[in-house]
Amino acid sequence: MQFIENKPFDEIAVGDKAELTRTLKAEDIELFAVMSGDVNPAHVDSEFAHSDMFHKVIAHGMWGGALISAVLGTELPGPGTIYLNQNLSFRRPVGLGDNVTVRVTVAEKNAKNHEVTLECLCINQDGETVIEGQALVRAPTEKVRRPRVMLPKVYLHERGARFQTLMTDAAEHASVRTAVVHPCDTLSLSGAMEAAKRDMIVPILVGPKAKIETAAAEAKCDLTGIEIIDVPHSHAAAERAVALVHEGKVDMLMKGKIHTDELLEPIVRKDTGLRTERRMSHVFALDVPSYPKLLLISDAAINIFPDLPTKRDIVQNAIELALALGISRPKVALLSAVESVTSKIPSTVDAAALCKMADRGQIVGGLLDGPLAFDNAVSKAAADAKGILSDVAGSADILIAPDLEAGNMIAKQLIYLAGADAAGIVLGARVPIVLTSRADDVFSRLASTAIAQRVVHHKLGGAVS
Repeated sequence: MQFIENKPFDEIAVGDKAELTRTLKAEDIELFAVMSGDVNPAHVDSEFAHSDMFHKVIAHGMWGGALISAVLGTELPGPGTIYLNQNLSFRRPVGLGDNVTVRVTVAEKNAKNHEVTLECLCINQDGETVIEGQALVRAPTEKVRRPRVMLPKVYLHERGARFQTLMTDAAEHASVRTAVVHPCDTLSLSGAMEAAKRDMIVPILVGPKAKIETAAAEAKCDLTGIEIIDVPHSHAAAERAVALVHEGKVDMLMKGKIHTDELLEPIVRKDTGLRTERRMSHVFALDVPSYPKLLLISDAAINIFPDLPTKRDIVQNAIELALALGISRPKVALLSAVESVTSKIPSTVDAAALCKMADRGQIVGGLLDGPLAFDNAVSKAAADAKGILSDVAGSADILIAPDLEAGNMIAKQLIYLAGADAAGIVLGARVPIVLTSRADDVFSRLASTAIAQRVVHHKLGGAVS
């Protein structure tokens, strides 16, 4: 175990030195801004910073001051030190990537109050002084040696930042004609109307008109100019929405206040539904704070115990969604409990078969590997520890669960324990279906809509009338 140890007043001599070196990273600036509330654009707005006098993002001045405090409190004099006074002169800015060495030197001792004066100097990698000053502290009088506290790992994450980018980019594409099925509560109606306000969709509200208008009044939504198709109940709303697709009047469906089974029942019919040659599947898109990119998980909502042909379709649907989102050759991890193929665990055999199907061109557009355990799929360190050589391991874009139960648990754990934001759509039908939980907030509904809009434009080559 590492220890932290001080230097009591009696052991300190004039000329004693201590130092540390730190490289300024973007997360240092962000964390300091979060802690202090100092969001001066010179520190946190790269566009502004490049037009400012230094032409680059720079550290907060007191970031260097905090490093001086760290040397005084942990090295010289160390634990038990009481800060009395500090003056600083800022000579040069510290930019991203700069290596800053902080050095304190004992200049004077005062035995009466056990006070120590230290010269403080911060220099960059070029030997240039960036900060200089002087500190006055009261040094400890007794020896202290304590286990060094291990700091927690901090994840800086702007909620839904990756989804926010998708929603911003939605303005570059034409609005998609969308049947909103039974939007008879404030949440589902608000989500649809906000998507319309942002020009993601042209909504057609399908449901009991009186209930829709009541929900609109509660949500303070203005329905002026919005088409409403009046039907008696939710089942009729689902039937009519499917008919609108067949009539070429809508290019997308959106779930309102209706059970998923009730919505899907007319969609999955062989004769009058929206089925294609490919099996339909659900994809969760997750913005996970601790993961460096958007993560897709399938299938967690439709196919309970998928067989091999169904898994092929689940994989292909997820790949096509990733491609629509601009992920070139997405990395697909086929999940199981182990990394070795064994007949005792059928999901490992399916994973091996899916990889061979990709080799033979039966699955296209993605890079597959499996079986992979969850940790090896998302953690390069875990994969390296097990000696797994793979371009997918540790960097997956898509996780394919062995069955619905596993997929649902993975997604829900990331949402409720890891703080992930989620969006969800159904693919494999004639049109994409925005399928969110009835409890999902407006942000989640907008993210799902932005993703579905991308799918429509990708499928039609950007031409949506």
